[in-house]
Amino acid sequence: MDIQALLLDDATLKPLLLSGKIILVSSLLHLLISVPLACWLARKKGGIAVIVDTLVTLPLIFPPVAMGFGLLLFFGRHGYFSRVFGDVIVFNFPGLVIAAFIAGLPLAVRPVQAVLRSAEAVRLYELAVLLGKRDLTIFACILLPYAKRSIAAGMILATGRALGEVGMTLMLGGNIMGRTNTLSLEIYNAVFNGEFERAAFLSILVGVIATVLFLFMKKISNS
Repeated sequence: MDIQALLLDDATLKPLLLSGKIILVSSLLHLLISVPLACWLARKKGGIAVIVDTLVTLPLIFPPVAMGFGLLLFFGRHGYFSRVFGDVIVFNFPGLVIAAFIAGLPLAVRPVQAVLRSAEAVRLYELAVLLGKRDLTIFACILLPYAKRSIAAGMILATGRALGEVGMTLMLGGNIMGRTNTLSLEIYNAVFNGEFERAAFLSILVGVIATVLFLFMKKISNS
């Protein structure tokens, strides 16, 4: 196996760079959306919170291909989104980002939600309310610093999940060579084409990245 040749091959570099871009954007979205959502779910009970909590959990228990098909119906050419905003999601970079974001959503939300529901976090929140602090101040100055380890762990878990996502990515991205074939999809392509040596190299590459993320998460949790 010529590792250098495989690594520098465009068929490897392009999916690798594409996956990197997807993870970068989806991670930013998780920071901007998933973390505030986790804080909101930690404070709210019943009604709409139950519905939102269920939707957040779905990517963990629903088959990725089936969920991807549902997203395809919504974002596809004849879906509600496309009728309103145009066909800009499916088989394009935004579709890949949406797949990665949804795949990692429960893993980004759950750790933060759990720590903010702890007895100590509840006491901190109630004390801040008694001192007359506003919700935004409590969120930014108290809850976020308190949950920083869980936030970091959630981001890393969500990143790892997004890196390995195939089902939703296949449905929304279409696995178009040189355009929407991510690193994980490229492993499937290599096996399908009988390039087992290349598939093994790509699998090892994904495994190394996932291991680095795990070790980083472990270091954060122990610090």
